[in-house]
Amino acid sequence: TCMDFPKKNNSAVGLGVDVSEDANRKYLYSAHDLAGITYGEDLNDPGSFPFTRGIHTTGYGEKLWTMRQFSGFGTPEETNRRYHELLEAGGTGLSVAFDLPTLMGRDPDHGLSIGEVGRCGVSVSSVADMRRLFNDISLEQITTSMTINSPAAMLMAMYLVVAQEQGADWAKLSGTIQNDILKEYIAQKEYIYPPHPSMRLVTDVVAFCADHVPRWNTISVSGYHIREAGATAAQELAFTLSDGMEYVQHAVDSGLDVDYVAPRISFFFNAHNNFFEEIAKYRVARKVWATAMRDRFGARDERSHKLRFHAQTSGVTLTAQQPYNNVVRTT
Repeated sequence: TCMDFPKKNNSAVGLGVDVSEDANRKYLYSAHDLAGITYGEDLNDPGSFPFTRGIHTTGYGEKLWTMRQFSGFGTPEETNRRYHELLEAGGTGLSVAFDLPTLMGRDPDHGLSIGEVGRCGVSVSSVADMRRLFNDISLEQITTSMTINSPAAMLMAMYLVVAQEQGADWAKLSGTIQNDILKEYIAQKEYIYPPHPSMRLVTDVVAFCADHVPRWNTISVSGYHIREAGATAAQELAFTLSDGMEYVQHAVDSGLDVDYVAPRISFFFNAHNNFFEEIAKYRVARKVWATAMRDRFGARDERSHKLRFHAQTSGVTLTAQQPYNNVVRTT
């Protein structure tokens, strides 16, 4: 239950509470708010269903998170040099930022690509580009995250060709391809095809990789862009989990088993500057996903119940005029 304080209430304003995010947020919580909550069903220990407190028993003490810097600019050769620098500096994975023509599936010599090639990301339009991008980098030894959506199937194919040329075993490749077309219609707007054929492409990538690249995360369901476009924490969570369930439903409707698909779906959330609200958001996300996978989809594999996610600090909380404050806001 929530107490409905008007925004002009002086006592509420005096508390310094930010009411801009969610009008249903309470100003004060007490033991009464715990009524109906059962520890085992709603929280439980870390590593136990519904994984509210984390999917690992000892958190990052059990498995340290992958550290990667989202990067890409100019030509594949320039970005390759940057990747070597990042790995030498202690990075444990790579995260590829593509330029707008690549994101839109356009060749760099297309008329609409003028002024955008290599800007805000690396230009990759062929297997040769992908080969130069990962020159002297063993794809079996590192994990790669590729932020690509509409042309995800094509870029994934290029990556696998380069891995094959290196003599890598596809079964040992590990990484993530965003491949989240639904959030493009909601927020990012970098879609090429209509929703139905786009969903078929997404599902085809999921099915192919489940067979041939089993350690690859084939969808990274993204709330980050939705939050950056103006959503509240609750809205980010609602849209993102709904998208994730739609991908699972589409795969199941296509004849795939839920436990064949769900374990390789990951999530990408925004880390905004309301610290405790963000913690609550992540905890709720784990619980809702685990419950939906078990009760709605009938998933039996515990891996299907576990919501694995990546987070990046928010860009909309930053301002060019306050670079030092930006460091604090994202730390």
